[in-house]
Amino acid sequence: MKRRSLLKLGLGSAAVLMLAGGGAALWTPGLQQGRLTAAGRQALGALARALLDGTLPEDDAALQRQLDGFEGTIAAFPPLVREELQLLLSLTVNGVGRLGLIGATRPLHELPRSELQELLQRMRVSGVALRQQAYFALRDLNCAAFFAEPAHWTLMGYPGPQTIG
Repeated sequence: MKRRSLLKLGLGSAAVLMLAGGGAALWTPGLQQGRLTAAGRQALGALARALLDGTLPEDDAALQRQLDGFEGTIAAFPPLVREELQLLLSLTVNGVGRLGLIGATRPLHELPRSELQELLQRMRVSGVALRQQAYFALRDLNCAAFFAEPAHWTLMGYPGPQTIG
């Protein structure tokens, strides 16, 4: 991600919120101190279901493992990368940011999966590089968290680490 572009979008969204009369009280973080907030878990859960459709099991326990795995994945990143992800996830849970970045007028967890997948496809092929970068970051991080779990390795044909004798 181009850090300056993401920071500009975040600052612009925050400014619009303040001008709209809500101020900082309307800005909900998606990630705080390396942990997903409740709003972040809802948004990322919807994104995980849409991005990993057909791969991620439908049960709630699998989704919770995915979200925990996401937190574990980003915990290994340097502080500056985590700050960028914090901003990205905050943009996905806040109305103005969500609208500008994803194109969703409602919270992501309220959207039918097919509608969210359509919005994600528009991000993927967008002429705006920032939207494409955000899409690929969200997709790659969800895939990294999913396939980091040894139970999922067989889905991609990986037998696991081999003992070298």
